[in-house]
Amino acid sequence: MINAPRHPHKPRTPHHLLDTVIARHDLKNDAALCRALQVSAPRLSKIRRGKLAVNADLVLRIHETFMIPIAELKSLTMQCI
Repeated sequence: MINAPRHPHKPRTPHHLLDTVIARHDLKNDAALCRALQVSAPRLSKIRRGKLAVNADLVLRIHETFMIPIAELKSLTMQCI
């Protein structure tokens, strides 16, 4: 059995996406973002810690709340810090 070489990949981190939304809309912190998006603080905390992924529901909530184009949100999600 031959093992294919593994290619290192950059892990996706949501920090850039969340921090960009907070900064653009003059929100004070994650708690303010939670209130604006109507998501629970533990959910956002789990996303920050890498326990949950940024899913389509959250992307749509950000899009609908802040009118950020989906393509831009996808780009922000893919960027690593």
